Formats: sequence, C-alpha cells, structure tokens
Amino acid sequence: MAAQIPKTEPAPVIEARGLDLTFQTADGPVQALRDVNLTINKGDFVSFIGPSGCGKTTLLRVIAALEHPTGGSITVNGMTPDEARRSRAYGYVFQAAGLYPWRTIEKNIMLPLEIMGFDRAEQDRRVKDVLQLVDLEGFGKKFPWQLSGGMQQRASIARALAFDADLLLMDEPFGALDEIVRDHLNEQLLALWKRTEKTIGFVTHSIPEAVYLSTRIVVMSPRPGRITDVIESDLPAERPLDIRDTPEFLAIAHRVREGLRAGHAYED
Repeated sequence: MAAQIPKTEPAPVIEARGLDLTFQTADGPVQALRDVNLTINKGDFVSFIGPSGCGKTTLLRVIAALEHPTGGSITVNGMTPDEARRSRAYGYVFQAAGLYPWRTIEKNIMLPLEIMGFDRAEQDRRVKDVLQLVDLEGFGKKFPWQLSGGMQQRASIARALAFDADLLLMDEPFGALDEIVRDHLNEQLLALWKRTEKTIGFVTHSIPEAVYLSTRIVVMSPRPGRITDVIESDLPAERPLDIRDTPEFLAIAHRVREGLRAGHAYED
C-alpha cells in the first residue's frame, strides 16, 4: 500500500513576526510599530482599524516595501517585501485616486502595463477586462475631471488590478467620499473580491465599513502601533447593506469598538 503524502497548508500571503518600526526624526526617535504579529492567508479580506496615527497605514506601507522595518520580520508570498515589489506581487490603492489629468481613464489604467513592457494588444485586453470589473465600461476615453470622485476611485482600483496581482492593498480608498457613494462602493468592492478571489488588506477609520467588508478585522492601538485584537467575522458571504442592522453585525461592531477603547487604555 502506497504511503499517503501528507497535505501541506499553503504558505501565508503575509506573515509578520515581532515587527517593529522606528522613525528617526529631528526631535528624536518615533516608534510607529511595536511587536506586530500577523498572518494573512490567501483569499482573506483583512481590515486594519485604529485611531489616527496608530500605524495602520505604516503597516500597509511596510507590506508594500514603501517603508522598512527596524526589527522583526515580514514576508509577502514567502519573499521579502522588496522582492515581492520587484515581482509585482501586489496592487496598491492610495487614499486619493492619483490619476494623471492629462491621460484618459484607459491611459491611466494602462500606465503600469506600459512600464512593465506588456505589448499593446495585451494592454488593451487587460484595460477592457478591468473596466468591466469595476463597472466603468464606456468611460475609458473620459478624462479624470469628467468623472465623479467615486468613479475616479474605481478607476484607481482598476489600475491596481490591471497587472493581475493576487494581493490588493488599499489605504482608506473611500475615506473622502460621502456616505451614499461609500456604501455603493463597499458593495461593489465585496462583489469584486468574490469575483477575483484576491487577498485584500484594507485600511479604514470606519467601524461599519470594516465589519461589512472583512473576513477579519485587525484592531490597532495608538502609537506605537500594536495589534490589540484580531476579530474573525462569521457573517455570511452574501452581505446586503441591511445586514448592518442585524444583531450579528452589531455584536462584531461592538467588539471592534471595545478593542479600540482597550487600546486607548493601554499603558506601557
């Protein structure tokens, strides 16, 4: 009888162990992150929430190799963040859409593909596909100033998706939008996540947004940023907006709020 080969668990997409980051400033060292331990697996939708200045954006930037830790370790797809950046392992969506006003929407989306050396036929195919994904068909020839703020952010997401990285990092992409537009884009982002099966890291200040979108919510303390709680969501995959009125949703939101309060009460 042949011996069975044991199944191996897939490697985490992101794994941080004892992660520290201290900035050197003119006023002395500022510790932004302290002893961060976190595992994000393939297909997770993980939101980072905490007060302003707690290090959640800094942590996202460390994952993206835009900042470098001063202690501990972090891997992205089993590589260092620098190696992952060079291998185009992630797309990054910033707080502002950051579209070039002199380029059409399709030309903005095409920019990273041009830089990466894709041929024109492949560029056109990918731009068409991602415009469909974010419901912007028919707007490719428009300029950014001809689109609403919400549509510009969808174009920014399309640009991050264009080279088909498995990991999408999003830094408060909907923070400047009004509540109605934000709700609509939350619904669209969930639908996009289900269609693409990407792994998503999402920074937000909004408790309802974090609970509505996520499979897990990472609660962070004021600086130096520490993870005070990681909350698993047992909400169903299908999430209409009115799920926010259910006892299950409110219970998770309450735990997030309590985690934020506990973080503020933390003393060294």
